[in-house]
Amino acid sequence: MNIGASGAAASMGIAYGSGAVSKRVALFLCAAGILLGVVSGGGEVVKTLGSDIVPEHMISVPVAIIILAAATLSLFIANMAAVPLSTSEVTVGAIVGVGIAYKVLFVKSILTIVFYWIAVPIIAFLLAFCVGRLVTAAKKFADNKSWKRILPFFVIATGLTEAVSAGMNNVANAVGPIVAAGLMSVREGIWIGGLFVACGALLLGSRVLETNGKKITEIRLLEGSAVSGLGGTLVIIASHLGLPVPQTQITTCSILGIGMSKKGLRIFEKKITVRLLKIWLISPCFSLVISYNLVKIFIDFDFYSIILVGSVFIATIGLASFRMPVTRAVLSKKSTKVKLKKQYNAER
Repeated sequence: MNIGASGAAASMGIAYGSGAVSKRVALFLCAAGILLGVVSGGGEVVKTLGSDIVPEHMISVPVAIIILAAATLSLFIANMAAVPLSTSEVTVGAIVGVGIAYKVLFVKSILTIVFYWIAVPIIAFLLAFCVGRLVTAAKKFADNKSWKRILPFFVIATGLTEAVSAGMNNVANAVGPIVAAGLMSVREGIWIGGLFVACGALLLGSRVLETNGKKITEIRLLEGSAVSGLGGTLVIIASHLGLPVPQTQITTCSILGIGMSKKGLRIFEKKITVRLLKIWLISPCFSLVISYNLVKIFIDFDFYSIILVGSVFIATIGLASFRMPVTRAVLSKKSTKVKLKKQYNAER
């Protein structure tokens, strides 16, 4: 359900932000698209999460509960903060935490996944930037009255494409550990998971939908349809390859690409953009630490390791939170010196 709440912004946020549909309709379409994606496929990503990061035999029922608890807690905190968070990142982070606790990891698979975590959002950002430039160049064509009547339907269709990709890729994040533990088959897992992810989009997705649709940058219909189409296509391709990619990051980076094409580097000055980037960096580590500590508490009873890892993580978060204010203070000080120097030269 938390995956549905977070994925709602990633799938129909553009259609809502551009004004093509109301918030309620956007959430219903998101739920429908998720179920359609479950029917279309998603088993490959389930297999990846269940056996390609840690050995499948290592994921017992208690371990599966720990992985899901760590991922759910991370997502719930993000949803309450109205921040779109990658379910793939927190789930993989939770699995890696268990692997570190047991000292068994398939490092090559993890590096491959992390590579695509970085590469695919960058590709989405660059493509969206190029599309934004093209839209600006063809402004007269985009403002044509006949196109204005067609574009709302087009942006809804591309939004549905992205919702379908959410069903194909993100449902696996919830059921992968359960399938690996042998509690249900892949088919049972994606159907049950799909139903609850769809319910989560309807019941909990409103605030994150508002963040992604309205608070990052203004989106016109043609730009919005391009963003949704790009994000949905990239995630569907990754799903067929069995890769758990961060759909929320892909969509948000597409929005940033559009924003940069119109406003330049000023788009990165918005507080919410900086906040999103910080949380994306911390979120995998957050779920990793939670799952690691849960293993040590309930399975290994090793409280010394909990104190050590917890202290390192808290120190990391502290450094991340204090870095920006210090930077701003330094920049402010430099700016003041430059102004004083200019004033002195003008008086001379």
